Amino acid sequence: MTPEPYKVLLAGGEGEITEKKSRFIATTMPIKCEEDAVNFINTTKKKYWDARHNCSAFVIGRNHELTRCSDDGEPAQTAGRPMLDVLLSENIHDAAVVVTRYFGGTLLGTGGLVRAYTAAVKAGLSNSTIITKQPGTQLSVHTDYNGLGKLQYLCSRLEVSILDTIYTDAVQVELLVPEGSRSIFIKQVTEATNGKAIFSEGEPIWYGEVNNEIKIFSD
Repeated sequence: MTPEPYKVLLAGGEGEITEKKSRFIATTMPIKCEEDAVNFINTTKKKYWDARHNCSAFVIGRNHELTRCSDDGEPAQTAGRPMLDVLLSENIHDAAVVVTRYFGGTLLGTGGLVRAYTAAVKAGLSNSTIITKQPGTQLSVHTDYNGLGKLQYLCSRLEVSILDTIYTDAVQVELLVPEGSRSIFIKQVTEATNGKAIFSEGEPIWYGEVNNEIKIFSD
């Protein structure tokens, strides 16, 4: 079964909202494991040591295998759980968020707290860098110059990224092929070049687009 693409934080961010004079500051951070999450939460609590609450939530794994949340003194289910629900509903993975609250003197009630913590997380995410990681394969294609134009056309049609092109007596093109397109791409290139193209496949990888450039991930 082909792995599904999934969204992750590439870089964390910070967003803030104010509700009846209470400040809610959301800080997000990419994480890989529970230790990363705990360290991030503790660091944020030290930074905002004078705040009334530092509520938190995090999600880990391609299938959200590990999720945790904390109300940090707010009424049960009014902070951590709504924060976690935002991460889950946005389908974001390997991410942690802390929402720091400076109390403004007015009680918000259960519904008001849920709305405030939800809005704060969304503000934090809006100032974060979120990308979609996709499964793919690095593929080298050797072809003659007559096949180059056909190869470039098929790359454009099937959204295959050209990483590099090496020109000698023939042409070697380094490609990044989405996993779901690999078989059909190889078949169509073979047909278009009358079987003259030679393929060399690398290991499966994960990749994403960052500022219109391809970034390859180690996992």
